[in-house]
Amino acid sequence: MYKQIGILTGGGDAPGLNAVIRAVVRTATGEFGMKVIGIEDSFEGILGETQTVKLTKKSVSGILPRGGTILGTRNRGSFAKIVDGQPVFPEMPISEALANLDILGIEALIVLGGEGTLAIAEQFHKRGFPVIGVPKTIDNDLAATELTFGFMTAIDIATEALDRLHTTAASHDRVMILEVMGRNTGWIALQAGMAGSADIILIPEIPFSFESVLRKIKEREREGSKFTNIVVAEGAREVGKGEMYADKEQLRLGGVGNYVRQRLEEMTDKEARCVVLGHLQRGGSPNAFDRMLGTNFGACAVRALASGQTGKMVALQAGTIVNVPLSEACANIKTVPVDGQLVRTARDIGISFAAPKESDL
Repeated sequence: MYKQIGILTGGGDAPGLNAVIRAVVRTATGEFGMKVIGIEDSFEGILGETQTVKLTKKSVSGILPRGGTILGTRNRGSFAKIVDGQPVFPEMPISEALANLDILGIEALIVLGGEGTLAIAEQFHKRGFPVIGVPKTIDNDLAATELTFGFMTAIDIATEALDRLHTTAASHDRVMILEVMGRNTGWIALQAGMAGSADIILIPEIPFSFESVLRKIKEREREGSKFTNIVVAEGAREVGKGEMYADKEQLRLGGVGNYVRQRLEEMTDKEARCVVLGHLQRGGSPNAFDRMLGTNFGACAVRALASGQTGKMVALQAGTIVNVPLSEACANIKTVPVDGQLVRTARDIGISFAAPKESDL
């Protein structure tokens, strides 16, 4: 049994991080008698002059409904670099971090993050340091788990935005475009689009053509609807073209929503407006589901460590929390299956994905 464990949050923030931290602390200190050290500023907090804080039941009291993370986070740092599109993990920062963990008396780590953060966590495991991962991303693109905490809250926020855009689109007979996050997957766009009554959903998994977009807009006009609502995932791409980047050096996706707006105004006589939802999807209080899922993940992560498991990630599968190898969790991203139930249902109720030939889906 470990006497003292550490916990850190990495990557972009997501609603529910504090719920996990709270559950880890309450389970570790209450059920197993462990001490918990919070590592600030992600993995960077165990380099140089370490940045840590002792976590107790009192210090995590009241944080369940709070957004963000009380420990701070980073989505870039010293532990991983991208070379030719592939992650490379320099030895020096990991060796320094392991030495500092020994000095701090931290015997195991619980790491909250997406595939990038968990890939770093796996490097610690490969060097013999006990690690358990907790899947975090609003994009829901982590393999081996059906859901990640933060995702359902992001869908709620995007759906509310669509509800609000619906009324203004109808009032002005406009095309309203909502650009949402998701990186190279369309989970947020698809599920928020279905929940928010979108007419067209553009996702990375199904390249779109403007001819198909126009066909759907004209079809709605023939049926008496002079407005159209479109949801665009930030990684969506036109047939024969690549993704659009707001920052090519940092590979930060963005801009496709305004590109669609501009092209549609050029090709039609309709006004079009674009709203980029951006970091509103990440911020604020987690919904009830993400609080519950984060709490479940946090408690199960501590139990996994207490039972001697390491190099694993807690995951939701068929409604049950299980432990899967970190290597499996980081192997690839989970994309929307184009022949899956959600896409079929969306098409059944009249939503267009603007594929060149919708019948091919």
